[in-house]
Amino acid sequence: MNFILVFIGGGLGSICRFGISLFMKNQGYVFPMATLLANALSCIVLGTLVGWTIKNGNTSDVQKYLLMTGFCGGFSTFSTFTNETFQLLQDGNLAFAFGNILVSLIVCLICIFIGIKCV
Repeated sequence: MNFILVFIGGGLGSICRFGISLFMKNQGYVFPMATLLANALSCIVLGTLVGWTIKNGNTSDVQKYLLMTGFCGGFSTFSTFTNETFQLLQDGNLAFAFGNILVSLIVCLICIFIGIKCV
């Protein structure tokens, strides 16, 4: 049953990530904003679920497998983040590449913190 929960959650997370990329596609950013937004939102969701688990001492299979592993795993985009950073490096956009690494790390750490503290 847990595999099915991860499968469904991953599909829903991937659909959400795809929707964000479609929405942001024609905004004209050189900086990969859609990936940053998907990763930040995923970190807020995951942080909130981790905070809930810390506060309540346990978590259900739906929270653990459907939401934390499946949805957040499908919604966050580390491979896309890495590829976009690599493309920025190849294109000679060193400032954007290293900015993407720094901003993504800082924003996502803050989002995990926000998610945990919101519970």
